[in-house]
Amino acid sequence: MSVRTKFRHLQRYREIAVAFVRNGFGYIAKDLGLPDTGLKIGGERRGIRKRTVGERIRMFLEELGPTFVKLGQMASTRPDLIPAGIITELERLQDQVQPFTYLEAVHIIEHELGMPIERLFAEFSEVPMASASIGQVYRARLIDGTSVAVKVQRPHIQKIIETDLDILSEIARVAEHRLEWARSYRVRDMMDEIAKALRSELDYELEARNAERFAAQSSKLDGVIIPAVYWDYTSKLVMTMDYVEGIKLSDRDRLVEEGYDCKKLGERYAKTIFHQVLVDGFFHGDPHPGNVLALPDGNLAFLDFGMVGRLTPDTKKHFATFVIGLRNQSTSTIIRAINGMGFIPDDTNMKALRADVDEMRDKYYKVPLSQVKIGESVSELFALAFRHGIRIPSELTLLGKTFLTMEGVATSLDPAISVFDVAEPFGRKLVIEKLDPRRLARKWVDDIPDYLELLSDVPLSLRSVLNTLRKGRVGLDLAIPELNAVLKKMDQISNRLSLSIVLLSFSIIMVGLIIGSSMGHQSTVLWNIPAIEIGFGIASILFVWLIVAIIRSR
Repeated sequence: MSVRTKFRHLQRYREIAVAFVRNGFGYIAKDLGLPDTGLKIGGERRGIRKRTVGERIRMFLEELGPTFVKLGQMASTRPDLIPAGIITELERLQDQVQPFTYLEAVHIIEHELGMPIERLFAEFSEVPMASASIGQVYRARLIDGTSVAVKVQRPHIQKIIETDLDILSEIARVAEHRLEWARSYRVRDMMDEIAKALRSELDYELEARNAERFAAQSSKLDGVIIPAVYWDYTSKLVMTMDYVEGIKLSDRDRLVEEGYDCKKLGERYAKTIFHQVLVDGFFHGDPHPGNVLALPDGNLAFLDFGMVGRLTPDTKKHFATFVIGLRNQSTSTIIRAINGMGFIPDDTNMKALRADVDEMRDKYYKVPLSQVKIGESVSELFALAFRHGIRIPSELTLLGKTFLTMEGVATSLDPAISVFDVAEPFGRKLVIEKLDPRRLARKWVDDIPDYLELLSDVPLSLRSVLNTLRKGRVGLDLAIPELNAVLKKMDQISNRLSLSIVLLSFSIIMVGLIIGSSMGHQSTVLWNIPAIEIGFGIASILFVWLIVAIIRSR
């Protein structure tokens, strides 16, 4: 971030510094070099030190508004990076924003859709049905009489969020540079992921495309409704969909009063989520009970498609391997699945990791599937990853959050439901699909172009290697765990080799003197000193010492 940009955002930096201090994190603001003028404004909240770290983080985020609330909500999907106590508080984050006015909503609609609101809608409610940090939802009626819900983005929210994301990106960079805990939590990577997800939520056209994809997927399922999108009344800031009236799944008492079969609703809800995850690989990222309605005919309607998750075929395969490992009590299988789903650092203590996996595996030993909670087992996987510094892809952590939400909603509707029993047919299908010879054959056929390209590169690569060998430019890269000991041993060897060469040279000189003196019939005494005799004695001593040293060093 440039100096000019920092200066322009100075007031926001001060607000962030004040929020740090008020919630008992003044030392962090100081470590990050936030404005000193902000550090002394307001002081700490009364009794703030009696609250937990998680509570103070939640209060800090709520104080700073929509961007930070969304940041916390999305961070709550990363149990592989954030401790469980803080996750619990982040899940309680609430949007505390005032609704914007009807006139502001009309201005945005007319600007985005290019027509006066009277020509677009026969009726348009002045009071929003729902209000959140990013937008508000209004009930309206099209000119042809169709009842619709119109979602309008909050004025200037994009600019506000972009400013905050710029500041947060810079704070994350400074934090990793200055603070050890920030490096261990990889706050820059986490910030980049969250920023990407938040920017996606700001694009209502993307959300509308997500809705259409869910509608196409749900056509294979019975009893699932996705509201239709009206593209002529949709833009990046405005989205118009069919109005759907029903009862939220969170209102169980009302569902019972009106005669709904809660057991059937819970099973249908769970089946829908498992189908999205394990069959389509494209799932609702926030299926909380407020986003799912029970309709009068017993069908379910899903709403709000701003947050979605995607699973690649490989990710689904590794997740299936993890579940199989749990069922088969196989530590090696579970570790193989963890390695496939995430990245195990080189410095990971594999002995400790195996011990933790053994403990997790033993928890499910001979436990009936009906008693296994899939959301809990996935959460334990992420907690294990957090302890060992294993980074799990964001799509899998969102999956864990989705499973936890789904399990909570399903069991609130039917306390006797076994989510694992609902999941078993999908898991079995995934395992069969994994081992299906036709699938393996298709994969090999798909990989043939890569293999052919690799083969075509072999002659060129081989020629390059031969040229390098011919020119004598081969580099040798050795990684030796006990390098110092090896170097010391090499030093000893080189010293003995040098001594051997010196001894050989000395011996050759002695032999030359002896031969020369014998051929010339001269005395071996030089300058009245018996040089040859003394030299022979020295050579003999050196030779014996060298032999002893070699024997002792084996």
